[in-house]
Amino acid sequence: MVILVIMGIVPSFIVSKSVIKTYEDRAVSLRLSNVRNQCDILCKQLAREGYMEDQSSAAISSKLDLLANIYLGRILVIDRDFRIVKDTYNLDDGKTVISPDVIKCFHGESGSHYNKKSDFFQLTVPVENPGKDGTKGVMLVSISASEISATIDMLQQKGMLIVAAIVAMVLILGYFISGILVKPFSRITKSIEALTDGYQNGEITVADYTETELITDAFNKMLARMKVLDESRQEFVSNVSHELKTPLTSMKVLADSLVGQDNVPIELYQEFMQDITAEIDRENKIITDLLSLVKMDKTSTDVNISHMNMNNLLETILKRLRPIADKRNIDLILDSFRTVEADVDEVKFTLAISNLVENGIKYNVDDGWVRVSLDADHKYFYVTVSDSGMGIPEDSLERIFERFYRVDKSHSREIGGTGLGLAITRSSIVMHHGAIKVYSKEGEGTTFSVRIPLIYVP
Repeated sequence: MVILVIMGIVPSFIVSKSVIKTYEDRAVSLRLSNVRNQCDILCKQLAREGYMEDQSSAAISSKLDLLANIYLGRILVIDRDFRIVKDTYNLDDGKTVISPDVIKCFHGESGSHYNKKSDFFQLTVPVENPGKDGTKGVMLVSISASEISATIDMLQQKGMLIVAAIVAMVLILGYFISGILVKPFSRITKSIEALTDGYQNGEITVADYTETELITDAFNKMLARMKVLDESRQEFVSNVSHELKTPLTSMKVLADSLVGQDNVPIELYQEFMQDITAEIDRENKIITDLLSLVKMDKTSTDVNISHMNMNNLLETILKRLRPIADKRNIDLILDSFRTVEADVDEVKFTLAISNLVENGIKYNVDDGWVRVSLDADHKYFYVTVSDSGMGIPEDSLERIFERFYRVDKSHSREIGGTGLGLAITRSSIVMHHGAIKVYSKEGEGTTFSVRIPLIYVP
């Protein structure tokens, strides 16, 4: 609305000022031209009748008075000695006047000017004898410009009225037009407000303008994303509840079995307590992994970056996991193609690689192998973790980084998996501005490829 008003006022104001200025310039030019023409005629009569030497001619004097009265002005006739020989006001007869304009006129430079503030014109006209050299006198004419000023004032008033009328019309038209233009956006607003009552079932379609179409397309994409996120949240809450409830259920069953029996043998009591302890450990691992994910979800300001030797760090990680691998006679192999130094968060990076290597051990075959390789270029360093294990089905490759997702749930629970390890790994690598990919074929092992920048840029 404000823009419409400005668009109406500014052009109107400019046009009004332009018209008034054009009229003023034209009126001044015409007035000066008319006065000069009449003064030229009168000056020729003055020269022809020798008025500069003898001012007794009543006819000439009356013509001078008449011309001055017609234009509401004053005429001074000045001779070569700069003496006033005729003043239509009869105030300065016989006096001497020295004016720059008069002097210039005696030298052949007649001129004129318009004083807008005082509302008068002034011009000088030479009195010359036809066919004779030299100027015998000068006629100094001052006339009123009040008529032009009055007309300009009237035009300005009318111009203001026209501008006011245009503003009023713009406001009225703008009100109705804006109502029509805003209707599609109002429908979009109502649809967005409907989100407070829950997600809508259908998409929004408001194709009235290109802008509304673009907005609705963006909104529909956002709505679809929010639905996916909501479904993911619901699934995550459901999975967390199920995973936390399962160990509790097992512990309750074991405890009820002990409570429901009299004179329980010490061997059976110890066996049940060992099972309860195992379930407690499992519950604790799930909670620990969940807390790790929560920490990973925080902003990158929580990353504690330090410049480290990656060869030494990987050797330390494999050394820590070697006892687990030895239990199943699995070889842990580290291939370092070059010395690599990079900026990493030691704790988070160690957690990510440890999860990959530990998974390679858990889901491997006896007497198998897990190979970790390290390489780098001028911008990134690369860590690959390969194993000779059971592999991952092709239809599960896209989901293995989801929280609580398991390829084989029964086997995963049997070996103690929580379904959170790979989600933690991916979050850790993403916090380093890196990327992780997986390549696998069922029955032929799995390879995880990690790429992380050598220099961490917050």
